[in-house]
Amino acid sequence: MTEEEKQLLLKDLCARLPYYVNVNILDNWSYDNLPPYHRSFDVDIIDGIRTNRYTVKPYLRSMSSMTEEEKEEFISFNGTDGCYIKTMDFCHKHHLDNRGLIPMGLAIEAPEGMYKTV
Repeated sequence: MTEEEKQLLLKDLCARLPYYVNVNILDNWSYDNLPPYHRSFDVDIIDGIRTNRYTVKPYLRSMSSMTEEEKEEFISFNGTDGCYIKTMDFCHKHHLDNRGLIPMGLAIEAPEGMYKTV
């Protein structure tokens, strides 16, 4: 993973943390071998990316997986004040891959039903 990809992934994950994004932590790590201060969800994600001890990939939904209700809400942001911020928050809240991380290999497509509609 290049430094640019790591930075993109870290920015994306930081924005998604309030919405409890699920991640896959690779590289044969063992939870039992981690010191106690590394056992919290948030520290594992950020520390893992920063130090390269783990390969972290979030589970995201492709944009094409939006439900009809989600599409209507998404479209309703056009022309409103703060459109960009509302759009980004919407994508993060609904775990949608708005940055194209799945095709880049930086995220994993979430199995159907992993994230119940919010």
